[in-house]
Order: sequence, then C-alpha cells, then structure tokens
Amino acid sequence: MFTIEHEFDSTVITLIDEGHDGLMEDVTILAFDDCVVLEQEDAMTGEVVRVSLSMTQLSDLAAALDLPEGSYRLERPKKD
Repeated sequence: MFTIEHEFDSTVITLIDEGHDGLMEDVTILAFDDCVVLEQEDAMTGEVVRVSLSMTQLSDLAAALDLPEGSYRLERPKKD
C-alpha cells in the first residue's frame, strides 16, 4: 500500500509494508525539483534515517531495476 500527497515544494510518497510477518517501518519519499529524499524510522533507535539521491542517481536506480548484474554508465544528452 502507498499514499501520494502533493505539498508546496514536493511530492510525498509513503510506502506502507503490510501483509506478512517481520514488517518494516514505513518509507517516506520526498521528491523535490533537484533531489529525492528517502526517510525511514530505525526501529532500534527511533531515529529517522535519511538518504538523499540526486536526480542522476535516481535515474540510474530506475534503470538498474531492469538490468542484469554488471557495471553500467547511462549515456545522457549533453547540455549546452
């Protein structure tokens, strides 16, 4: 299950783990113009752990989900 909310400067997606034993904490994804931030509460410490991805890293992650094992470099259009 997941939810999507549109805020002033970001889109917030919350992924909710459900349906099996050993459930993980919810993951919140904050999508901004220049980066994406993933947040999840650490069940042991109660602290929120954050990981920030640049848009390039996010693009690489999306491509990696459909590729076999290996090392890759995506060709991107050159900016003028």
